[in-house]
Amino acid sequence: MEYTTLGSSGLHVSKLCFGTWRFNQEAADGTVETTREQAHELLDTFEEAGGNFIDTANDYGDGESERWIGEWLAERDREDYVVASKVFWAQNSRFSENLSRKNIRAEIEGTLDRLDTDYIDVYYLHRFDDDTPVRETLRTLDQLVKEGKIHYIGASAMAAWKLTKGLWTADVEGLEEFVVTQPRFNAADHPRDYLDVCADQDLAVCSYSPLQAGILTGKYSGSENPDGSRADLNGWEMELSDRQVRVVSAIESVAEETESSMAQVALRWLIDQREFTCVPIFGARTVEQMEENLGAVEVSLSDEQFDRITDAYGEPDDE
Repeated sequence: MEYTTLGSSGLHVSKLCFGTWRFNQEAADGTVETTREQAHELLDTFEEAGGNFIDTANDYGDGESERWIGEWLAERDREDYVVASKVFWAQNSRFSENLSRKNIRAEIEGTLDRLDTDYIDVYYLHRFDDDTPVRETLRTLDQLVKEGKIHYIGASAMAAWKLTKGLWTADVEGLEEFVVTQPRFNAADHPRDYLDVCADQDLAVCSYSPLQAGILTGKYSGSENPDGSRADLNGWEMELSDRQVRVVSAIESVAEETESSMAQVALRWLIDQREFTCVPIFGARTVEQMEENLGAVEVSLSDEQFDRITDAYGEPDDE
């Protein structure tokens, strides 16, 4: 496993982060994507490969994701792992309706209880709350850092100007600042304005959907969804855009040249970002998928191969 420092924080994390949104997640057909036993097996596999960075949220699997991770951590040294969770935008709690002081404090206590831990390493705002003054939200998070309940704060999916507003408010008020972000970012989806802010402010990027829901693995090149794929389980229609086709083709050619899988190349492209630290958050339903994704750290891309994938995306208005 390779490791990196997470942005301007002092956290030393594996260059791949295991995302646990599938734990106890029920697909459209009623299938539970990852059971408790499977979750622990996947965490074991991640640990054996040297992974130490685990991502969850208060609403993943109706709270079971945090609980299952807590059970798994109970048999280990908590200090060996970096655990990230989130607040706001949950469907399973009446305290997730906004980012007020009352709700954040209620949510952090629930998360700490389910994870059976005294602190969270990274606590993300899952979304921006337009109804609560950002000053109130950041002051509450700042106090939680002072109390030792969280170590660092992050921002997930939101407009670039809202991320900037949060950074500016923290600077002016002398409050704890974001050190890491979690946007949807992959070779076929570039939130350019958001990423520009991250590069300028030395924010780490922990990108979710690094394989664009499986598109960048090449599995959706046919007219029908493969059995057991996320699109198949959720009844999604996966029609690729011209841009996605170009990116998939570029990744496929690089995969052939490096004798790697397309998933490994897509993840390596993210790890190799030049303007900011990027730690992709990947998911896996089976040990085989987990091991394949972990193989991304063994892949080496030349500058030409990296640029070929980047250039396939095209200009901002190129659809």
